Amino acid sequence: MHSTATATATATARPPLSSSSDSDSDSDSDSSPTHHHNHRHPDLSSSIFQSYLAHNSNHLNSDHDLIKIQSFLTSSRSGVLSCLICLERIKPSDPTWSCTSRCFALFHLLCIQSWAHQSTSLAASRATSRAAVNPTLLWPCPKCRTDYPQSQTPKNYYCFCGKVQDPPPDPWILPHSCGEICGRALKHECGHLCLLLCHPGPCPACPKLVRSRCFCEKLEDVRRCGFKNFSCNGVCKKLLDCDVHRCNEICHDGSCPPCKEKGNYKCRCGKVEREKECFERDFRCETACNKMLSCGKHVCEKGCHEGECGGCPYQGKRTCPCGKRVYEGMACDVAVPLCGATCDKILSCRFHKCPERCHRGSCIETCRTVVTKSCRCGSLKKQIPCYQELTCERKCQKVRDCGRHACKRKCCDGDCPPCSEICDRRLRCRNHKCPAPCHRGACAPCPLMVTISCSCGSTHFEVPCGTEAEQKPPKCPKQCRIAPLCKHQSNCKPHRCHYGACPPCRLICDAEYSCGHNCKLRCHGPKPPPIPEFTLKPKKKKSSHPTEPTPGSPCPPCPELLVRSCVGHHIGAEKTMVCSNIAEFSCDNLCGNPLPCGNHYCTYVCHALKSRSSKSAAHRVGEACEECTLPCQKERDPACPHPCPLRCHPGDCPPCKALIKRSCHCGSMVHVFECLYFNRMSEKERLAARSCKGPCHRKLPNCTHLCPETCHPGPCASPEKCSKKVNVRCKCQTLKKEWLCKDVQIAYQSVGSDSKDVTKNQYGLGLLPCDSNCKSKMKVPDAELHFRPSKAQEEKELDKANVTKRRKRRQRVHENESISRFQKIVTAIKRGLLLLIIVVIIVGSAYFGYKGLLWLSDWMNEYETRQRRSRYSRI
Repeated sequence: MHSTATATATATARPPLSSSSDSDSDSDSDSSPTHHHNHRHPDLSSSIFQSYLAHNSNHLNSDHDLIKIQSFLTSSRSGVLSCLICLERIKPSDPTWSCTSRCFALFHLLCIQSWAHQSTSLAASRATSRAAVNPTLLWPCPKCRTDYPQSQTPKNYYCFCGKVQDPPPDPWILPHSCGEICGRALKHECGHLCLLLCHPGPCPACPKLVRSRCFCEKLEDVRRCGFKNFSCNGVCKKLLDCDVHRCNEICHDGSCPPCKEKGNYKCRCGKVEREKECFERDFRCETACNKMLSCGKHVCEKGCHEGECGGCPYQGKRTCPCGKRVYEGMACDVAVPLCGATCDKILSCRFHKCPERCHRGSCIETCRTVVTKSCRCGSLKKQIPCYQELTCERKCQKVRDCGRHACKRKCCDGDCPPCSEICDRRLRCRNHKCPAPCHRGACAPCPLMVTISCSCGSTHFEVPCGTEAEQKPPKCPKQCRIAPLCKHQSNCKPHRCHYGACPPCRLICDAEYSCGHNCKLRCHGPKPPPIPEFTLKPKKKKSSHPTEPTPGSPCPPCPELLVRSCVGHHIGAEKTMVCSNIAEFSCDNLCGNPLPCGNHYCTYVCHALKSRSSKSAAHRVGEACEECTLPCQKERDPACPHPCPLRCHPGDCPPCKALIKRSCHCGSMVHVFECLYFNRMSEKERLAARSCKGPCHRKLPNCTHLCPETCHPGPCASPEKCSKKVNVRCKCQTLKKEWLCKDVQIAYQSVGSDSKDVTKNQYGLGLLPCDSNCKSKMKVPDAELHFRPSKAQEEKELDKANVTKRRKRRQRVHENESISRFQKIVTAIKRGLLLLIIVVIIVGSAYFGYKGLLWLSDWMNEYETRQRRSRYSRI
């Protein structure tokens, strides 16, 4: 039945739908595509019991029959009612028939008609084969096997109470019900009628109240008519059958038990006295009576008895053993003589007479008269003694009534017995085999019912065997009482009572691996097994979720993703690997590890290094780096321009013994120093060592004189305060005076010229004004004076030509040295700035490159973490 069990309180008034019924119908509708009727049938099953509860104040489940009806309604509401014959669901519009004897199971009308026709046909064929006269044709209920005569084969479709034929389907009424009061006579023939609405299952006990007495009739109380017989729980005290003692049992139904009181009682003859229970007080002993009879010649052959023994059985008319001759007046102690005639008593074969003469005792048991007999199958005739049975060796090949096996019985008379083999064919339920003897036609449906229940069993319903796999488990409001077996037992969230095994634990396993990580999968510890009697075959469903460990299995290998460096531990050559599958690998970069020299790096491809400190196998495996063959390129400490003469080596270079030349500060002489000695001196010591201790030979920048100080480093001090005397002349060189050099420099500055641009022979010329004496000499044209050198100038030029070569070389060296120093300073500054810029660029590139690699690595790890979380969130 695919609709929810409903009914109306009355035929005209129909209550509205409730929210709870809608939710129930919606929850049941997704168990099968055929549940589309559930939305049209609200759960109004309680209205079926309305009239009954009006007369009964007890709970609905106080009666076994009511529980059975409630189970029918629950199964109907869940859409699990199925026909036991075809195993198809019973729709609300399908004509049905229900057994009214014992099981009250519901079947399709066509199925039960076919079932009854096949059963009666098979019974008729069996009766015909056995030549039965007026056989009674019966057909059994497929479930409870209650026999129905052929005349009760259902022909029409009636409601449950049998009043309405072909009841129309109504969404407000229970399917296959007329919606009216049942009105069937209740059991125990109390005279009342069923007060429920037309319903499946048996009618409950009568709920009306009547006055009745208890079993012992001491207490009178108002009881329900169906349970009017009750016990007052007091002592019965009824007089027992012995008419002496009273019953000591609790008030009970039926007759009182036999009296158990013990006492000494005599047997019937009074010879033996024994201790017996009261209900066994009348007994007979094993002692013979042996009283002399009235004839005075025979004793009583009866056992223990009461009263007189009676007369002698041998007195009166007596006959011979064969009964043909009668003797009268013969004494009781005289033996009857034999008559000598043939006995002629019918023997045990019931065909022949005893051929012996009159004799005492019984006749022979075996008739030895030779007769011609035929075997049972009629294929053999033979003369044999009458007591013998003639059978042949021929086996009957006739097929038995099952239609599958031959008779195979020797000398069969044609009335083959029913097949004695077990059918053992698999029933439609696919769970059991037919236990009946081999038969013709289809096997009877499996009569078993499967209880689908939650774990605690408080919510359950029964379905025919074979349909349990398609049912939806019941919903139980109670909490599950099965304790979890995994390690999250104390943290597991309690869940409701359920059908089958408990759901798996949803918490994270968090078990620690040997590598130090924790298992991040769902808990896969052991889970309690399902209760066997409530376990059904699970449906096969294709799951789109990733496979997870089976509950009760150990943790899978560690799936944590790690960034593993290559064997050479190069930056940027890491790989992301699964923790459980980590393996060493070599990248395509150069090794880059420092060589033993400590100055250069290995140029081999990335490889594992040998470790001398560890003796484990993991550290012994590796490849040695290359050997350095380059010359030493270290910068010596203290720094010097001379390279180390040794091959590339670790540690510091040996002290430098090379000689270096350094001129004095003024450039007048050259000093020779040992490189190590000179480089170890401080700057102050170097300046002192390079001084020649003589006068400074450098020319002052603003005049033509030499520095008056001792040889010193750096520029000459206060060149504008030169105190040397200079001859100052007028333009015509007539007047002459001696000035201090610093005054001459001031004079040049006052006229707006620079003293540095004045040559040595012109230094101080024209600073004095000409007087009257000089004007007489000024008659010579200026042009002539300009081109004609003076005598003093000619003398000076001659003197200049005669200057020694040493003086010229010293002056040239001084000029070159001043120029080269400036150029060196400028060049050094430029090189320093360029080197500083290059170092800043390299440091910035390395810093931001390293930061970029770290950022890229963090981003990749975060991306993989999000991927893994999104993958596990679907589980």
